[in-house]
Amino acid sequence: VGFLVLGLLAILGVLPGKNAGALTGDLLPHGWGGVVAGFVAAVPAFGGLEVVTIAAAESDNPVQAAGRAVRSAVWRISVFYIGSMIVLVSLLPWHDSRLGASPFVAVLEEIGVPGAAQIMNVVVVLALLSALNAGTYAAARMAFSLARRGQAPAALTRISRTGVPYPAVLASTAFGFGGVVLNLLWPQTIFLHLLNAVGTVLLLVWLLVACSQLRLRSRLPEGTPVRMWGHPYLSWLTLAVIVALLGRMSVDHGTRVQLVSSAVLALVVLTAALIRHRRA
Repeated sequence: VGFLVLGLLAILGVLPGKNAGALTGDLLPHGWGGVVAGFVAAVPAFGGLEVVTIAAAESDNPVQAAGRAVRSAVWRISVFYIGSMIVLVSLLPWHDSRLGASPFVAVLEEIGVPGAAQIMNVVVVLALLSALNAGTYAAARMAFSLARRGQAPAALTRISRTGVPYPAVLASTAFGFGGVVLNLLWPQTIFLHLLNAVGTVLLLVWLLVACSQLRLRSRLPEGTPVRMWGHPYLSWLTLAVIVALLGRMSVDHGTRVQLVSSAVLALVVLTAALIRHRRA
């Protein structure tokens, strides 16, 4: 919020700032191809939105909680993500060398905020801790759900007196520490590949979510409690955008490897699920 306020004051000329960004200078310097490439790079930043519905499902009134959670996520993205991008592209030119290090620090330095790097480091650490907490929660609940359906070790179904699936939490945390070890041993190979693969995996997950919407909502009775805007057209539009992004990744050398490896992994998982379904 503080960043947005300072950025707005700089755009209005109250604080120092040159207003030399894309909105006042070069707009789309690399055409729409650059925009599509930006979409691909931004995908991992939106990962984890599914957590809001997982948490809402455990509330006393899941129907109302899910609706509030999704609406909250939409306006938060609109204000904080898009608002921050408007500030960035308004105050800094797209070819500013400082953008490769930390665009937020670059904006604060442009405005003249003392200790900008230290301030943003604190913000980033807090954000990472929040993301880690949310990721651990979601991973543990997913492992618990899989175990209850017989698709993961039965030990993960155990819960504490307060209802926390602690074996699933410990297992998820163990995988997190495994990522730390990979980062220490092979930061530029295995860990970097896993990090880059996040975007592809998220697109595949969202692809399946959209397919599930199209297939399962038609089977639900009339007057389903949780409504969806623009169904089924929005789901088809989502599928088209995801397929377009995957196509863009397939022709880019930097993302083709992670796309192929993630696709192979998805094929293995789906094949295993199909074999298990036929045996059941």
